[in-house]
Amino acid sequence: MWLQEQWYKARLHPLLFLLTPLSLLFWLVTNLRRSFYFSGLIRRYKANVPVIVVGNISVGGTGKTPMVIALCQWLKEEGWKPGVISRGYGGKGPFPHSVSENDDPNFVGDEPLLMRRRTACPVVIAPKRAQAAQLMSEEFPDVDVIISDDGLQHYGLKRDIELIMLDAERGTGNGWLLPAGPLREGPWRLKGADWVISNYGRHAFAKHVVDVEPGQWHRVDNDEKVELKADDDFYAIAGIGYPQRFFNSLSEQGIKLTGSQGFNDHHVYREEDFSQLSSHPILMTEKDASKCQAFAQPNWYYQTIEAKLPEVMKTNLLAELERKKNVH
Repeated sequence: MWLQEQWYKARLHPLLFLLTPLSLLFWLVTNLRRSFYFSGLIRRYKANVPVIVVGNISVGGTGKTPMVIALCQWLKEEGWKPGVISRGYGGKGPFPHSVSENDDPNFVGDEPLLMRRRTACPVVIAPKRAQAAQLMSEEFPDVDVIISDDGLQHYGLKRDIELIMLDAERGTGNGWLLPAGPLREGPWRLKGADWVISNYGRHAFAKHVVDVEPGQWHRVDNDEKVELKADDDFYAIAGIGYPQRFFNSLSEQGIKLTGSQGFNDHHVYREEDFSQLSSHPILMTEKDASKCQAFAQPNWYYQTIEAKLPEVMKTNLLAELERKKNVH
């Protein structure tokens, strides 16, 4: 957590200078790897339908999952039949695997399960996106567009459209590659991209801005919709890429917090994590809820979030997708 905080400060912390040689090595390895794929030295898999990659150049939360969910819901309204592929980060496998709504998040990952439940679209997980795309075509031949959750740097799968997500608040941090900074690829990657999308405000590199809005509250134990009592004091937890955003959102909604605790992204919750909080009503994200449902108390609640796609983005993306479909 300390390291991530330093990544997003304007000046490089003195201790991070010790990591800069590793960042230079990271740059060398990743650029060699990328050149091997694009020169044809390493084979790339081409799916039989258009592939949209929703990714980022930094680690941590940039709103990829809400974007994938919003894309699936919108494309279904437009008559498309989307399917989602994902790494299944945090899941134990086996891989590749087609996710069902009753799967255990510890085996399939929290985000794939969330996307499966929210979209009712096929979701296939595998660390190698090409394997996931192959299984998708075999098990779900009606799928006519594949959306890859993350995978911008997984060049083994050819893609037709890249949606690069940016957090407008945190941007590209200190501008350094891992581990001295938060970047997987340099900011140069944004300058030549057709689809750079920012959340939570406009960023200089962004061509479209997506609003992410808080949604309905639900009980964690049974998913029942509820209205929070305005006079209650709540304790908040979050195991997402940027926990403070969730806590800030609660404050903006006028919700009083007696305290909050951030966990690492994809944290595997145990009942012991809440042993000191048994008397408190607890608020959490929808992603956290799937891993807490088995031992949740009746006064634990989660909130959905909704990404709102701008109309001009929908129009342009649909036209681009139709063009890509015609060449497959």
